[in-house]
Parts: sequence; C-alpha cells; structure tokens
Amino acid sequence: MKTYSLFIFLILMQFNAGAQILKEANKFLKQKSGQLTEKDAADGIREALIKGTGETVKVVSNLDGYFRNPEIKIPFPEDAREIETKLRSIGLGNKVDEVILSLNRAAEDASKEATPIFVSAIKSMTVKDAINIVKGQDNSATLYLKQTSSPELNLKFQPVIKTSLDKVQATKYWEELVKTYNKLPLVKKMNPDLTAYVTGKAIDGLFVMVAKEEYKIRKDPKARTTELLRKVFGTKS
Repeated sequence: MKTYSLFIFLILMQFNAGAQILKEANKFLKQKSGQLTEKDAADGIREALIKGTGETVKVVSNLDGYFRNPEIKIPFPEDAREIETKLRSIGLGNKVDEVILSLNRAAEDASKEATPIFVSAIKSMTVKDAINIVKGQDNSATLYLKQTSSPELNLKFQPVIKTSLDKVQATKYWEELVKTYNKLPLVKKMNPDLTAYVTGKAIDGLFVMVAKEEYKIRKDPKARTTELLRKVFGTKS
C-alpha cells in the first residue's frame, strides 16, 4: 500500500512539474511574442516622426502659426535691437511691429516646404538609430532629426524664406526701417542679414514644435493613433 501511494505521489509530482514547465514555456512564448523587435522600433520611430513632423508643419504653416505662438514667435533680430529701441523711442513702434509680423508671416509661408525634407531624413534612419531613440530621452527623436536634417533644412529654407520675405513685403518694410534708422544722427549704421536670421528662427521653431509632438506620443496613450505606435511607445514606462 505504501509502495502504491508512493508511486501515485511520484506520478502526480511529475504531472505537476510538467504542467509547470508548460506554464512557464507558454509564459516565455507570450513574452517573446510581445517583445519589441528591431524592425518594430525602426518602423515605429519613423511613423512617430512622420506623424509628429506632419502635425508640426500643419500647425506652424497656418496663419499665426508662428506669430501667435509665444514659444516660437520670431522677434526683432537680436543684433538689431538697437534699431528697435531707437525707433520705438521716436514713435515708430508701429513700423517695428509691422516688420515683426512680416518676419513671422514669411516663416509660416516657408515652413510648408519642410515636410519632404523631414520625410527624407526619417526614411534614412538606421535600425540602430531607432533602437537608441526608443530607449532614449523624451526628445531623442527630435534631436536625431535636428542633427540629420538641419543642414538640408537650412539650405532649402534660405531661398524659400527669401521668396517669402519678398512675398509678404517683409524685405520692403525692413529696408524702409533700416533706412530710417541709418538717417538718424549719431547712430552706428547697420543692416543685418534678414534672410539668414529668419531662416534660423523658423527652423528652431519647427524643432520646438516637433519636440512637443514627440513628447505627446511618448507620454499620452491617446496620441498613439496606430497599433505600431502603441506597441513601440507602450513598452517604455
């Protein structure tokens, strides 16, 4: 009887051990199937960046996209603040405001050209880059995009900004303002490069907004509008 009981006990132990092994194996397979692959990471980051940059361009290229946004509004050129101060002091503040508005209008107009440049940089991203971005800080994707696309953005934006400045009459307003200032007694004549200034500020503003979109996708589940985005960014708490 004792031998029989021992035999039954050993069978049950083997059965339980087998069941436990199956349970652990099943758990392992589930974990594996839910893991983020390198391809997932690369595709997810590309999708997030295309979504984020698309939303950014849509927002900033609208009327007042720059001008009414205090985070990216383009002010009077820093190296010409003396012009602004002097002209405001003699009652020409409205002319200064006219120039500031036109600078922002030029940036809004030119920013429409950013999308294909961003998409090209995003598509050239390597798998290693994508993995590092997924594991990185909340603005890792934005920093990568800034590093890889800024030179081309600057190159492509300069002529577009120049055209936009002429289109919204910013160049005309600026030349009139500088001419007025340079006629004042005892002032140092100056005429900063307006195109280069607005180009730099417009690009800076784009990346400020791209960073906000990236943060939103990483932190807000509602912003992950596709299954891939949910899989990629839901894996990092």
